[in-house]
Amino acid sequence: MRILKALSALLTYPSEALLEALPEIGGLVERDTLLGKADRAALLALVAHLQGGDLFDRQEAYGLLFDRTRSLSLHLFEHVHGESRDRGQAMVDLIRVYEEGGYTPTTEELPDFLPLFLEYASTRDPKEALDLLGQPAHVITALAERLAKRSSPYEAIFRALLSLAKAKPDAAALAALRAEPDPEPDDLEALDAAWEEEEVRFGPGAGDACGKDSLGAKLRQANRPAPGMEPAGLAGPRTTIQHSGSRL
Repeated sequence: MRILKALSALLTYPSEALLEALPEIGGLVERDTLLGKADRAALLALVAHLQGGDLFDRQEAYGLLFDRTRSLSLHLFEHVHGESRDRGQAMVDLIRVYEEGGYTPTTEELPDFLPLFLEYASTRDPKEALDLLGQPAHVITALAERLAKRSSPYEAIFRALLSLAKAKPDAAALAALRAEPDPEPDDLEALDAAWEEEEVRFGPGAGDACGKDSLGAKLRQANRPAPGMEPAGLAGPRTTIQHSGSRL
């Protein structure tokens, strides 16, 4: 699915290479038949936004938005596991998914980096790609809402992903994410609290959280609060993600 490849590119750190590719990306968006008119228009507005400004300004804005604010992290497991030990095993299992799909990332980014996840999905057949895309729908929805609050043109990417997936996010999982702090990048005290690391425990019972499970369990609905955040008091069922017709 070429549109997923285009969305992946738009969500990466602005670079000279990305700017050079924007006319091609814009043309692909204009010709796409899977997205509605409103989604295409919003994406083209993002393309124009990236084309129309100074590269360094775009890079600074991107960093403030996605790199400094934990609530807008583009690493999917950040919104599920935080810094807990579960996250390491989740990474291993996701890498296995990529390997079984014959996909070798060409970036040094962690496997749960959303642009990388989208690039992998773009290599699958449409049905499998959209099924994969729908599994973290609660995370994508929360990110879209947080970007809308900031009037960010990047919201268009997340709305387009939800339109493509046609998946209804788990209500309990989404409620838990909505209950988490969403500080602004200049609120240093709140940012420090949000990035506080969780204690890593060893000994009896410590390995319970590290068992091998499906990718759906790695994207489980954020009913476990991220480090430094108050529990939302909500719990929901685990998501089941399938790959190539069998559970991971």
